[in-house]
Amino acid sequence: MTTSTRGTGKVPAVLVLEDGRIFRGRAYGAVGETFGEAVFSTGMTGYQETLTDPSYHRQVVVMTAPHVGNTGVNDEDAESRRIWVSGYVVRDPARVPSNWRSRRTLDEELAAQGVVGICGVDTRALTRHLRERGAMRVGIFSGNALPDEGTMLAEVRQAPEMTGADLSAEVATKEAYVVPAQGEKKFTVAAVDLGIKGMTPYRMAERGIEVHVLPATATVDDVYAVNPDGVFFSNGPGDPAAADHAVSVMRGVLERGTPLFGICFGNQILGRALGFGTYKLKYGHRGINQPVQDRTTGKVEVTAHNHGFAVDAPLDKVSDTPFGRAEVSHVCLNDNVVEGLQLLDKPAFSVQYHPEAAAGPHDAAYLFDRFVSLMEGQRA
Repeated sequence: MTTSTRGTGKVPAVLVLEDGRIFRGRAYGAVGETFGEAVFSTGMTGYQETLTDPSYHRQVVVMTAPHVGNTGVNDEDAESRRIWVSGYVVRDPARVPSNWRSRRTLDEELAAQGVVGICGVDTRALTRHLRERGAMRVGIFSGNALPDEGTMLAEVRQAPEMTGADLSAEVATKEAYVVPAQGEKKFTVAAVDLGIKGMTPYRMAERGIEVHVLPATATVDDVYAVNPDGVFFSNGPGDPAAADHAVSVMRGVLERGTPLFGICFGNQILGRALGFGTYKLKYGHRGINQPVQDRTTGKVEVTAHNHGFAVDAPLDKVSDTPFGRAEVSHVCLNDNVVEGLQLLDKPAFSVQYHPEAAAGPHDAAYLFDRFVSLMEGQRA
């Protein structure tokens, strides 16, 4: 339950983790209460893109950068139709935004969209706690009539966990829509929206691709009704182990041999479609500074991430799958987590991170060109 009253100032707020750790601060954004999974993001910029990324649905984001809100909120950088985070945690909110595109303050936007946040807490200590104990359920409570600590902790422990959550349909478009190609149309792509960010079809449109964005509930017949040259599976929230429908559609695409590209959640769906397992990371990868090696070229990229689950695939060998040979194409240099897959006998590949770079570095933009090359090769 939230209210739209702005909380920045002296309104008391409390953050309660499911293991009983408590942090006290001041309300930021809307006043009320909210629950979700506590995760931290290491990005020092791009908070507007983070807030509007549907992959953050049902998560309370802790910003490791101490000063947040200094560029305000504009009307151009949102990645979807709304803010998706369940709650927001910052140390030192900007008192006055300073940017020529700013239209309002961050706390005004959070309050307007009913997002409960907290400021004035030691986010370094909170981040270290989550690194040591792992991502966990959390509640933020604010207002002048806060419950007692025992009541707040009980409510946090009653909140749903992320493990087993099937959330794509909650954030995806309900109706199909088309993002037209820029300039000459070269290809048609069916993009299955599992929580797609707005910049992703834009990056494809830049390359002459007409993108048909389809709901998460789309069937294989829906995908092929647009006569696609390629099929794309997007990022999204939730546990890939619960996304059986998306896996079924992915397998239908693989059977037909259509060029296929997946990112983030789409990488996990490809992993499951190939017969690999998935697992929950202790605290996940979230931020715009994660080092990944493309094992096909040896190149190291600085990349943007937002995932709490990963694919369990062997790093040291080529695997036999129902759709031919597959290998791990990308790996995280921090912890050897699988960051990409590719089939060797069919035109299909995926990465665990965000090549659309919103916000983030541009090192991985070549992946859209790789997708184009697959479609060119299939057409030839």
